Amino acid sequence: MEIKELKEAFAQAYGHEADRIYFSPGRVNLIGEHTDYNGGYVFPCALSFGTYLLLGRNGGKTMRFKSLNMPEIVEVGLDDLTTPLPGKSWVNYPMGCMAWYVRHGHQFDQGLDILIWGNVPAGAGLSSSAALEVVAAFAANDYLGLNYNHTDFAKIGQLAEHEFAGVNCGIMDQFASSWGKKDHAIHLNCDTLEFEHVPVKLDGIKVVIANTHSPHHLDSGAYNDRVAQCQTALEQLRTVRPALKNLAELTEAEFEQIEGAITDPTAHKRARHVVGEVQRTADAVRALKAGDIETFGKLMNASHVSLRDDYEVTGLHLDTLAEEAWKIEGVLGSRMTGGGFGGCTVSLVREEAIPAFIEQVGKAYKEKTGIEADFYIAEIGDGARRIE
Repeated sequence: MEIKELKEAFAQAYGHEADRIYFSPGRVNLIGEHTDYNGGYVFPCALSFGTYLLLGRNGGKTMRFKSLNMPEIVEVGLDDLTTPLPGKSWVNYPMGCMAWYVRHGHQFDQGLDILIWGNVPAGAGLSSSAALEVVAAFAANDYLGLNYNHTDFAKIGQLAEHEFAGVNCGIMDQFASSWGKKDHAIHLNCDTLEFEHVPVKLDGIKVVIANTHSPHHLDSGAYNDRVAQCQTALEQLRTVRPALKNLAELTEAEFEQIEGAITDPTAHKRARHVVGEVQRTADAVRALKAGDIETFGKLMNASHVSLRDDYEVTGLHLDTLAEEAWKIEGVLGSRMTGGGFGGCTVSLVREEAIPAFIEQVGKAYKEKTGIEADFYIAEIGDGARRIE
């Protein structure tokens, strides 16, 4: 949808023009999955598609929220912004970010009308929720004339997801949406939030995202279960290494020395994945900087195997897409991306192999699951910003 059409939709919904327009992107994680809430490194990049937010003053004492994907307008009093709406209302995502500003003493002088539209496929694991949170945090900061930065926007979005959506997510998604940079990925230490923009130079190779159309549901409890299982592993490891802050501190050799302290077999597998994934991510970034794309691809494959066998967040749909991709000549690597339990895979594919990749993987996936997969050739874009 073009900006002109969004402006027209805003005017039709609210009877007046929008004052400002903002955008924040979705993201794809190239490697480093389920390490973020364990204090480890991740390697995501922002995408060229994401979420738009238009706002305009309404002169009243309410915030009015509308998504172009929903028929209704949800109205919330300015005095009620800090109280989540009941159920699983999508409005809780942007409202949770607005609430942060109110709780920190920044009052809205009047009500706002807000229109949301996004082209991140919902349920695909490409962080449509983080894009919505970050664009709301960015817009509120800009509207209120404050000086918070992109790291703050990521933290605000993460807190909104914890408190208003009930998902104990890490900070990777919001950080990538906020700090994205065109043609770069972000090597992020999720413990310290130190990061580096790393150029993604893929000569003759494209990043291809395959959507299972088997939507993942992080709020279903399985994600929060993984968080709890990692915490169990950490607590048991602390019986022999009390100073251990998080699982990602351990090298693979160190883990092998003390892993016997983890008596819960499920927690042990989860910890083994985290420690191995942190090492794979470091190796992958080094390979990319050295121009060794073949090694990067092999590490992507190994990441998927670990997520399948030790973290158990893949399932039939994601496994089928990744395993069929591995059979195609010209595919350097393929893995699930995002929280798992459905969603998308990300693959590095030589340009000349893309038609065969889409045809053959798509055919095999349809035969095994009965579902049509969608494929997107991804462009790496910039992070949160004001458009007008």
